[in-house]
Amino acid sequence: MSSNQPPQAPYTPVGARGTPDARQLRAILITVSLALMAVIASVSGLNVAQTHMAVEWDASQTTVLWIINIYTLALAALLLPLGAIGDRLGRKPMLTTGLVIFGASSVVAGLAPSAAVMIGARVAAGISAAMIMPITLAVITSTFPEEERGKAIGVWTGVAGGGGILGMFLSALLVDVADWRWLFVLPVVLVMAALAMTLKSVPNSRERSTHSFDTIGALVSTIAVIGLIFVLQEGPERGWTDPITLISLAVGVIAAVAFVAWELHRRDASLLDVRLFRERGLASGSITLLVVFGVQAGIAVVLFPFFQAVLGWSGLLSTVAMMPMAAMMMMASGLAPKMAAKIGARSTMTVGVALATLGLALMALFVSVDGGYLSILAGMLAMGIGMGLSMTPSTEAITSSLPRAKQGVASALNDVTREFGTALGVAMLGALLANGYRSAIDDKLDGVPAGAADTAREGIANAIEVAPKTGSHAQNLIHAAQQSFVDGWQQAMWIGAAVMGVLLVYVALRGPKNTAPAEADDEAAPEAGAAESVAAR
Repeated sequence: MSSNQPPQAPYTPVGARGTPDARQLRAILITVSLALMAVIASVSGLNVAQTHMAVEWDASQTTVLWIINIYTLALAALLLPLGAIGDRLGRKPMLTTGLVIFGASSVVAGLAPSAAVMIGARVAAGISAAMIMPITLAVITSTFPEEERGKAIGVWTGVAGGGGILGMFLSALLVDVADWRWLFVLPVVLVMAALAMTLKSVPNSRERSTHSFDTIGALVSTIAVIGLIFVLQEGPERGWTDPITLISLAVGVIAAVAFVAWELHRRDASLLDVRLFRERGLASGSITLLVVFGVQAGIAVVLFPFFQAVLGWSGLLSTVAMMPMAAMMMMASGLAPKMAAKIGARSTMTVGVALATLGLALMALFVSVDGGYLSILAGMLAMGIGMGLSMTPSTEAITSSLPRAKQGVASALNDVTREFGTALGVAMLGALLANGYRSAIDDKLDGVPAGAADTAREGIANAIEVAPKTGSHAQNLIHAAQQSFVDGWQQAMWIGAAVMGVLLVYVALRGPKNTAPAEADDEAAPEAGAAESVAAR
């Protein structure tokens, strides 16, 4: 660490009253993985029930989108403050409380009689998810011994990366075989299991600080995240020049600048010591996660319409088609620590980003209407492996940049970065796809009635829906929409590959140092001794 690391008092590790044995560590890892899966699955699960909610409550598309987006907004906005509070009050009490509230809000959501009640339940779920998510990683980094920590973080990142796709698959299965309200059975079951195991297996740890809590920093960071995430969520819907979008952008940017200035003023007593971003590990880890999760989310925006509108698959089959990429991602996340131990974290991240870039290029080169699923499978597999290899060392670079007494904040920063990346990727790649589609289909609408042509320009789903009303032009319109979607796909993927290419150069030159594990431990030892914490089994 650099000299920018603020001085701390002695640190008492979790193992001071008996280091957890292998069986206990395994139970802890299973516990936090179940809790994390509940949170991640709830991000994407409701996407498969949009039509059902709109019909049952006669809700507008805007209302349905708010039901989905409000959860992510509340989660992202409160990650940093609640992660810091968990460090101070105790990680086990924070995790337990979050699980109880999350389970209760999921039950309310499953029984919600109206859209308003559903939105309220989703807000509560988002707040409690912000209590759970950073603590799950903080428990790992503050509990597991150095030699086991990388493997545990690999499991955590695998669940975080592939859990959304797995959650969407299970949600689609429940919608197909039962009712959309059964979606909430999955998070409730996961939470109940995680809660029981938390009470039994998870040790408590907390920070004892001589400084007062950074309340102003917490409030300003919340405003900044709300403003910026709102822009990314609402910009594509309202328009990027809409007054509300611009006001939200201005508020978010001003609050972000104010947060940095205030944290520099607070220095050692800050919520997040922004001086640490001068470090290679924290900076490169954060940027890598931002871009990788952005690309992953953007790919999902592209893949599902391709499966459903171009290939004509059901929602369930479409989620099954995503599983190979999720499986590769989770497998590679588990292998990444071993690879990092042999060739170094920076080299592992570089290989991962290179494979992810190759995957995007392969999809852009070979995707076609006639080629179907096989035309993109190789690219999906390369993407999955690449993301898995890059995510684990990036996460470890972030958490190792802050002292162990601040692991709730470190974990929250990791999670905020992922949420920003996801929102940014959906907004940017989604917009690129939409613009590419419109440009491509404009030249293919000759002879199509004006009203139907205008509808077809809105998107491939709209084109397929209006096609039967165009008489003899129906089949040509469907084919034109499918081909135009593929053309838009290729443009979006090439731009994504270019962004990943820039990231590749950055990571290769400025990624975390390729320090051998033993040397890394020696460097971390003074830091571990510099933080003051209380830990109790």
